Amino acid sequence: MTRETLTTAIYDVAHLTGEFLLRSGITSNEYFDKYQFESDPKILAAIAEKMATLIPEGTEILAGLEMGGLAIVTALSLHTGIPAVFVRKKAKDYGTCKLAEGPDVAGKRVLIVEDVITSGGQVIISGNDLRQLGALTDHVVCVIDREQGGREKLRDAGFELLALFSMTELKAGR
Repeated sequence: MTRETLTTAIYDVAHLTGEFLLRSGITSNEYFDKYQFESDPKILAAIAEKMATLIPEGTEILAGLEMGGLAIVTALSLHTGIPAVFVRKKAKDYGTCKLAEGPDVAGKRVLIVEDVITSGGQVIISGNDLRQLGALTDHVVCVIDREQGGREKLRDAGFELLALFSMTELKAGR
């Protein structure tokens, strides 16, 4: 799938019209449902192929954030052969009680993988949690940058954002 056809495929499957109540409490006549492209195996495989080119050299572990980043990190791990960890918003209080499930991240170059970046808030929290576990992490890769201040907030927290697409690109591709 070319970049152009991927842009179209993502927009066509994820852009919905109707009446939607947003998290902010505002009602909108359009909605971008990221789970629609994450659940499509052809689109997900094409995303992994294109995102692989964004992975910084020396990356040892891919860290997918709960919940949206899990499908993306799994596809990217399968495509590249780089091991993945699955990062919870908070450690569970039973079983292994881990925050990051999978291989140990201590001392490893870890790339944070997310589906969509809006404000970057949860990525900063989870990135700092990974740093407390000893991960060497300073890059975040995502499918879509919504261009709503996340890039700047991530930079201020010491993370460089590498986005496959911006929301402007997706809308222009239509």
